[in-house]
Amino acid sequence: MPPSAAYLDPATGATYPIETPRWRSETGGPLMITDLPGIDRTEIDTAKRSLWRYAAALPVAVSDPVTLGEGCTPLVRRPWRGGHAHFKLEWFAPSGSFKDRGASVMLSILRQQGIDAVLEDSSGNGGAAVATYAAAAGMRAKILVPASTSPAKTVQMRAAGAAVELIPGTRQDTADAAVAQADSIFYASHNWQAHFLQGTKTLAYELWEDLGFSAPDHVIIPCGAGSNILGCDIGFSELLRRGAIPRLPRLYAVQPAHCAPLHAGFEAGAEDFVPVTPRPTLAEGASIAQPVRGREVLAALRRSGGGTVAVSEAAIEAALMELARSGLYVEPTCAMAAAALTDLTARGAIRPGETTVVVLTGTGIKATPRIAELLGLAP
Repeated sequence: MPPSAAYLDPATGATYPIETPRWRSETGGPLMITDLPGIDRTEIDTAKRSLWRYAAALPVAVSDPVTLGEGCTPLVRRPWRGGHAHFKLEWFAPSGSFKDRGASVMLSILRQQGIDAVLEDSSGNGGAAVATYAAAAGMRAKILVPASTSPAKTVQMRAAGAAVELIPGTRQDTADAAVAQADSIFYASHNWQAHFLQGTKTLAYELWEDLGFSAPDHVIIPCGAGSNILGCDIGFSELLRRGAIPRLPRLYAVQPAHCAPLHAGFEAGAEDFVPVTPRPTLAEGASIAQPVRGREVLAALRRSGGGTVAVSEAAIEAALMELARSGLYVEPTCAMAAAALTDLTARGAIRPGETTVVVLTGTGIKATPRIAELLGLAP
């Protein structure tokens, strides 16, 4: 493992030893991990059928990973609106969403470093992933969720043994409550924890391997706080640094028009997100009005030559149903990515013959009550 890996505060340049668990800098900002050299195909542990096949790319050597077989999800080429795209089925994960990648790596490292209880805040999938992997690790987990969160999502957390606390108010109120409790239990937030991004970066390595050790031209990703955008940026940048790919793929962050602070920032040419007043949206998993890593997300998008797309509620619903009727039953939040594929193709940003990956991040099973409403079915 690279001996120089450390926590990095991108705002100040300060570094901290990676051996000591922490979730933010001394000035209160989110941390990254210093640049790593990446791996080539000879360093993939092909005996492992999980994201841990890429363990050599991680900043910490983990002797006993907390793994349930996460990663190695299907990549299927399917027709879409007269063309084709590759759909990455990230819901083929133990808890039903892409967040298992981050939870597996984050909790493996934290447990190895002596953490036995963790705090998380979430509107659904992040909390389910942390609860699931904490259970697998023998760790205690406390999950804060907005009081309005569907019981269909909190049941999964409770079933895994997590303590669930309902917080009145907005999603941001829940995040603020978690920060306030972080002095009494280690804050293993999927939005704040640098090691979570080391898990999501394995998506880049996996797409590279899926596509015959080549990078796609475009990757379209549903985006709330941006952990998949940053994971892909980190992973593909490592592959570029290693000489395994000749260029970065263009990354596109997709947000609901009802809550699109990163899109507003990108369109304004700003360095950070532009504050918005969120409105109710089908894509509730992406309804994050104040993403803590906004600067890093926007920088990653610009570095890749990609951008942002804001999609309407009508476009989300149409894409959701079109995906379902092609055999892909997803939650509304990730249906945004397919809606963005339509938009990007129509305006010529994606051209015929290019390789495009649409990341489908969560299963529709978690959103079945909401989808039933859209179908006009009685509860």
